[in-house]
Amino acid sequence: MPDPTIETPHSVAFPQDRTCPYHPPTGYEPLRESAPLARVTLYDGSAAWAVTGHAVARELLADPRLSSDRARDGFPLTAPRLEVARERKTALLGVDDPEHRVQRRMLIPSFTLKRATAMRPRIQGIVDGLLDRMTTLGPPAELVRDFALPVPSMVICELLGVPYADHEFFEEQSRRLLRGPDMADVIEARDRLEAYLGDLVDRKQKEPGDGVLDELVHQRLGEGELDRADLVSLAIILLIAGHETTANMISLGTYTLLQHPERLAELRADPALLPAAVEELMRMLSIADGLLRQAQEDIEIAGETIRAGEGVVFSTSVINRDDTHFEGPDDLDFHRTARHHVAFGFGIHQCLGQNLARAELEIALGSLLTRLPGLRLAAPPEEIPFKPGDTIQGMLELPVTW
Repeated sequence: MPDPTIETPHSVAFPQDRTCPYHPPTGYEPLRESAPLARVTLYDGSAAWAVTGHAVARELLADPRLSSDRARDGFPLTAPRLEVARERKTALLGVDDPEHRVQRRMLIPSFTLKRATAMRPRIQGIVDGLLDRMTTLGPPAELVRDFALPVPSMVICELLGVPYADHEFFEEQSRRLLRGPDMADVIEARDRLEAYLGDLVDRKQKEPGDGVLDELVHQRLGEGELDRADLVSLAIILLIAGHETTANMISLGTYTLLQHPERLAELRADPALLPAAVEELMRMLSIADGLLRQAQEDIEIAGETIRAGEGVVFSTSVINRDDTHFEGPDDLDFHRTARHHVAFGFGIHQCLGQNLARAELEIALGSLLTRLPGLRLAAPPEEIPFKPGDTIQGMLELPVTW
């Protein structure tokens, strides 16, 4: 097996912080120039392959020779706090087939396009209620706290059957899991979430409701297809992924539109562009930047050989700016065909909740722009804090007025 610490002369540090919240880090320019494959150096000094070309990314993301199992020796990690994943298996995202296939099949009926479409009236009601409150209180507002985070939190709670009254608790534990600052913080947050959701599962066994977790408790746990620990692990990933990613897309999507007034005016003039605008924003923002895999066999691709045991990092922010697939990739263009972006990943691990996410984004962004035609930033752009490069990208705060 090759030494994972050996670096090539042009190795680039990964991840890096963005200079602008909606563009890839300027330090990734060598990765764009060396597409479709490059070498990167991770935080611990180990080397990994970076996939940066769109076609190669889709081919490799569908390749069963790449593993998502973070417990494997030498699996690439992009931050010290992620070491906890080596000790505790992450459902769905951190397991391979056949275990992954079993878990995913249990959940597919709950995340179909039909179910997401059926939820649209309820999502609209949640969005309208939050906007009513914002307009009643009057400007200014902090959009992350008052809108971007509550929308998906309320939606995923309702879908899963998790009490929204507990949202401050699980949102805080999610933040600690995703941003640390250190492994002890991550472990404590994971422990607290496991205890909370384990207790919720126990209560649902006695008092069933009508959420996805209730279905899993009574149809899968009750029939022995899932044990309690695996169900709790599934609940954690569904709860965290169900609100964190969409919240970041709403906040960063709003910021990006406000920084592109011509595109914003175009969208307001033609609301039919909204679905295309959401796809383009997902392509451009690529908030989940750095999908991780490890080769289990030698893989020859694009004139290179990825050796068994080597780490592979998919830089979605670079892949989604591949100018051989997207013309003028740094431009925000609602008229391009952006549906083949990899912001949701690709292959067997492609985001299970993408139908729900699209519905939430279309309703949240569309309603926000319609209800608040004078929406604008309430602070200079350079003073508005956004998240570091080693976590899901988005705004830490977004002060707005109208």
